Parts: sequence; C-alpha cells; structure tokens
Amino acid sequence: MVQHKRHNGGRGMSIQQQIFSVRRAPWVALALAWGLQSVGLAAEPPQYQFRVVGGLAGVSQYTQWEEPFWSRELPRMSGGRFKADIVPFDRAGVPRDDMLRLLQLGVVPFGTVLMGSMTANYPQYTAPDLAGLNPDSASLKLSVAAFRPFLEKSLREQHGVQLLALYVYPAQVVFCKKPFAALADLSGRRVRVSSAAQADFVGALGATPVHTAFAQIVSSVQAGSIDCAITGTLSGNGLGLQAVTSHMHAMPLNWGVALFAANLSAWEALPADLRTLLRKELPLLEAAIWEESERDTAQGIACNTGQSACTKGVKGNMVLVPISAQDERKRQDIFVSTVLPRWLQRCGQRCADIWNKTIGPARGLSAPDRQ
Repeated sequence: MVQHKRHNGGRGMSIQQQIFSVRRAPWVALALAWGLQSVGLAAEPPQYQFRVVGGLAGVSQYTQWEEPFWSRELPRMSGGRFKADIVPFDRAGVPRDDMLRLLQLGVVPFGTVLMGSMTANYPQYTAPDLAGLNPDSASLKLSVAAFRPFLEKSLREQHGVQLLALYVYPAQVVFCKKPFAALADLSGRRVRVSSAAQADFVGALGATPVHTAFAQIVSSVQAGSIDCAITGTLSGNGLGLQAVTSHMHAMPLNWGVALFAANLSAWEALPADLRTLLRKELPLLEAAIWEESERDTAQGIACNTGQSACTKGVKGNMVLVPISAQDERKRQDIFVSTVLPRWLQRCGQRCADIWNKTIGPARGLSAPDRQ
C-alpha cells in the first residue's frame, strides 16, 4: 500500500465517497480505495509518499503534533523527498474498532489505534490503561513501560504489525451537569463511557454506563440522554462541555493511550533511509505528545474552571471536585474488585499470565486467582 506517487487526479471520487463505498465491499475494495487516495495533485511530488490514519480530529494530539509531523515536518526533515498524507480516523470513515485488523491486512498501511477500542477483539492490549489503574501520569508511565515489550513483540508476531510509537490523550475525567461532591454521588446517573473498562468502573459506582461517540457528548447532555460524561479535560472544553455541565472531578479515571503502528510489509517496503529517519523522529514525537498530554490536562482544568492560567481553551465556570481520601480508596477498591477481574473474564487465563509478567509486578497488583 506504500507506493511511489502517481498523478491520475483521484479518479473523481472524494475520500468520503471512497470510504463509504468500501463499507459495502470486500477488504480488497477498501484496499483499492486507500490506494487511490495516495494519488495527489502536487506539481512537484516528493519521491515517496504514503498515507497515514491519525487519531481523533480536533484534539491537540492530532492538530498540533500528528498532522504537522507528517504533512510538514517529514518533508522538511527529508529535504522534500518524503511526505505522508494524514487523515483522522473519525473523519475518514475508518471503523476504530477494526483499525488493528486493517493494519494487519495492509488495508491501512500506517495508522493510529485507540487501545481502548480493542476490547472486543483484542482485550489483552487494553491492559495498561484500564479504568482506575493510573490515577496520575507517573502511574501511567510505569504501566506502559512495563507492558510495551510484550505489546511490541505480540503485534509483530501475532499480527504482522510494527509498533512505532505510543501516544496518550489528556486525563479522562468525569463532567456532570448537576452538582456532586464525590465519586459515590454518581450512583443512579447516566454516564458517557468510551470503553468496556470505563463501563465496568461506572457500573461499580451504581451509575449506568452509556456508550456515546466523542462528537455526540454535548448534544447527548443537552438532550438529557446522559447526565455525566467521561472525556479529556481539554478535549471536553474543545467540545463546549464546560457550557453544558457544572461540575468536574479532578481524578483521572484513565488517559486514552493510542498506538501508532505500520503493517510490517508496508514498513519494510519503505526506503531504508526513511525507516531510519522515522525510527529517530517518532520517539521524539511520542515524547512531545506525552508532555503535551500533561500540559493539556492542566489546561483543561484551568479553562473549565475559569482560571487565569487558561490559554488554550474557552474559560468556563465549572466547580472542580477535589480528590478525597474516600475517592482514592474507592478507585483502588473498584479496580481490584471489579475492573481487573472483568478484564480477565473477557480475556481469559492468558491475560492473567500477561498481567503477572508485565504490569502486575511494576504496580504491585497481582491478577486475582480465577476459580
């Protein structure tokens, strides 16, 4: 799917038309559609050009880092020899739950996969960002570092996919349109979730989890179909959530880790000097995104609560619910008694073994015995 660029004018189809058509076609049709999109109209094409599926549109990870890196920085660093066209997955019509499979097949040669979206097909890969596991960025870094060697090896050997980077979104916290003072107060409320582990956590609080697309959060709050929502501090601000909710909890329930990877054949087909360049630069991009995640977490809190430190979002007037000792005990209890066991139920004994060889020792949390 990686190829030298040719000029045939896109054959009259828009990205949306091509992606829509392949939803009704076999995988080969989808591959053809993606191949067509590698065609461009530049008068002076680069020597080598390929296509990338990025993360969520409209958030800092994509707008400030992924998109500029592929469309501008890569050509600059390579003296114009290399360039990638990038599109966010939620605007390309690419099903997020199928991204790893599409990478494996080579339909998407290079893509960003939200790890939380792999619950149904590959629950083992959701381990480092389970809801309730990482209450701060330091904990998340420990979990990811412990899991990464297994992830890289498994992706390559089991899926023919080369892991190139791991990204992270800002802290995922609870926004509510009515006051609350502690996590326990969410009981009886309908809470937007984006993963099975978030649903497990919310259910253990006595709340009702409601799976809702990111772009539909504000309209769902306004319509009354949800009372609260779990999403990123700053990305929620970007949606306008601060205008329709009144209270936000300070505790990160999880973070939203995403992997950036390539189909192994597509990766190996790249020019050797391009692979060398990407191996050097992608770790720097990863580090920048992690640093941005921490800044955006703080910015989201500052903006939603109307603090003077807000520079990247719209100032709101929300009440920040502090993390109490009671909330911290509840987080730990729910993770150990509900989230981890239910993850193991979805994943099986192999995941207990994976956990006890990776994240478990790093975090001092052994997988419970399965009867």
